[in-house]
Amino acid sequence: MKHGKKYTDAAKAIDRATQYEVNDAVALVKKSATAKFNETIEAHIRLGVDGRHADQQVRGAVVLPHGTGKTVRVLVFAKGPKVDEALAAGADYAGGEELVPRIQKDGWFEFDVVVATPDMMGVVGRLGRVLGPKGLMPNPKAGTVTMDVTKAVNDIKAGKIEYRLDKTNIIHVPVGKASFTEEQLADNFQALMSAIVKAKPAAAKGQYLRSITLSSTMGPGVKVSSAKFN
Repeated sequence: MKHGKKYTDAAKAIDRATQYEVNDAVALVKKSATAKFNETIEAHIRLGVDGRHADQQVRGAVVLPHGTGKTVRVLVFAKGPKVDEALAAGADYAGGEELVPRIQKDGWFEFDVVVATPDMMGVVGRLGRVLGPKGLMPNPKAGTVTMDVTKAVNDIKAGKIEYRLDKTNIIHVPVGKASFTEEQLADNFQALMSAIVKAKPAAAKGQYLRSITLSSTMGPGVKVSSAKFN
């Protein structure tokens, strides 16, 4: 894959063999984000678990202290007064069964996170085939299946992110934007790492944090030392 001059110049400043301390890694990633748009800074964390086993799954959610820098659109599945409560809390959309055909037939996906009250999961389950592959199915572990829709919407709007293993046992999550200060990015990253370390499954054997990399949307990856988190 051929990279442009900006990427090549940025990559020269990064020693691929070095595992940097958090603050140094954040500074390098910020410096390498030279695109004309406000790049997202992402963390890629490879874990020493096997996600094919239910007892080694790592999944949860964390509120980043400085948010993600992205406006998140929230859809809440609820009924009765809970619909009004969700909208009052700032949900972008809220409703019940009438939303199913819009999503299924009309391909309506103008939302980034789905929250549901437990009594609506039967309805939401019918959308599993379309919401599942997009990572949009509500999940109790992530706090998106709850009767407390006000808290769920407030947390998401404040910068709550979900993390979960992909098929290769890596977690990919945003920790902010290139326009954030180094301190904000470091705070967000530390909050994320604390949550992932706390979520270590009892069944996980050996080294839990295999590798941690920070990168911007268009920039090269910077390895982060996992010593302080292990």
